[in-house]
Amino acid sequence: MAEWLYEEGIGESRAALVENGRLVEALIERETGGVRAGAVAQGRLTQTLIPKKRGIVRLTSQEEVLIEPMPPRTSEGSTVLVEILREAIPEEGRPKRAKGRIAQPGSKPHAGPSLLQRLRATGVPVVPCPAHEEDRLEAVGWTELMEEAISGDVGTEAAALRLYVTPAMLLIDVDGSLPPAQLGPKGAKIAAQTIRRMGLSGSIGIDLPTMNNKDERMIAAAQIDKYLPLPFERTAVNGFGFLQIIRKRERANLIELLRADPVETAALALLRRAERHGNGGAVTLTAAPAIIDLLHRKSDWIEQLAKRRGGAITLTADATLALGAGHVA
Repeated sequence: MAEWLYEEGIGESRAALVENGRLVEALIERETGGVRAGAVAQGRLTQTLIPKKRGIVRLTSQEEVLIEPMPPRTSEGSTVLVEILREAIPEEGRPKRAKGRIAQPGSKPHAGPSLLQRLRATGVPVVPCPAHEEDRLEAVGWTELMEEAISGDVGTEAAALRLYVTPAMLLIDVDGSLPPAQLGPKGAKIAAQTIRRMGLSGSIGIDLPTMNNKDERMIAAAQIDKYLPLPFERTAVNGFGFLQIIRKRERANLIELLRADPVETAALALLRRAERHGNGGAVTLTAAPAIIDLLHRKSDWIEQLAKRRGGAITLTADATLALGAGHVA
């Protein structure tokens, strides 16, 4: 039986799809304030990048959206309604703007679906997990998956993946001690499961070992079809062991989300532990100075924690602590 475990925490909401006791998909929605995929929002065309093809619209929220294609007779300064196809993506050096298109005639502005609304739309039962109760997401391996996403390392010595995020595509390198005829299918299976677990999308390249013949390559490719749910498109495995997968991209994946702001990621994890610590009441959070500085700026997070615990919250900086070493007392 499959079910979504859903937790509405402080600063972020988390969801884990669990099938037969295994975490097969994880989703996070943070309070970024950015426009969500599926929204229709009003804005003004501020820049034409390629006439009749591509431009930039600034929404009333001041967020910029890349528009493609550009409808004819739309000039700079025009007020337009934009359908959001992809949310903004954090990317090292130059974050990607949200992407959209001019909304269909008759459309009206509306927000994109929240994480909870998206879960309900799947038809799979959603089980609320109150943040002050036992962490059911942790029980199915949440932290281990987050560590894999942050490090980019998945698997064992026999069959291991190394994940690389690039502006053009996400690359998965498969290596291990197994013979190529065994490593190919095993690596493809782990890659397919990892793509699903981390919400990897867009263009994905998988570099499998060079196998001996076409039959072995077809066996490896069949593992992708078996363990990665549709919809997606893929190539065959070529003679060098490489195949490409294309999945619809609507938002950041776990790797991008967790790596974009390591301080925020660690701070939110600390808040989760604080909410579950003891039986409520006053509590002290001790963490690296960068985390404590962030929590001081995010006073609404601390107010929520105090309200949920029913006691005062004390923040203490300790320069000897690593980002992930914060503790609650």
